[in-house]
Amino acid sequence: MATTDVQTFTTSLADLDVSVSRTDAATAPAAIDEAVVAPAIGAALDIEGVSLADTTVETELTPRGLHEAETGVTRADRAVAAYGSLLIRSDDGGTEPLSLYPPNHVAVLRASDVCDDIEASVDRLDEIFGDGGSAVFATGASSTGDMGALVEGVHGPKHVHVVVVEDR
Repeated sequence: MATTDVQTFTTSLADLDVSVSRTDAATAPAAIDEAVVAPAIGAALDIEGVSLADTTVETELTPRGLHEAETGVTRADRAVAAYGSLLIRSDDGGTEPLSLYPPNHVAVLRASDVCDDIEASVDRLDEIFGDGGSAVFATGASSTGDMGALVEGVHGPKHVHVVVVEDR
């Protein structure tokens, strides 16, 4: 991962009206707490040195908790700098629904997981699909034009915030 990839990613996110925080592992919990709208529910991040246990985010996924959550906090497996896209895995921890159902989504990823383009993410897709999993690329807040005018937040979050954890 080059520093320019993260800079390009940050610029792409700004173009999508997606806010971003850059932090290190030690201050990531504070950055996550600052980004969430309570109540928040999240899935394990699996990023060395970063845990939701040090935040105000609830980690016990229940249907009621998901329904009542204002913010879902998840890990993004990859990010595509050129488009501001996030690779969100569907897993047993509930990552995909947590990224879709609450009106706000906070995605957390390592800076080293920011790739220049889609082709650079293929290795991660091979791994996910090879294990029988699935994933989606999400770019910005949900929007659709199939109702005539462009409408945001119909099929997913209305607001997205990305926390990039420096790991180099």
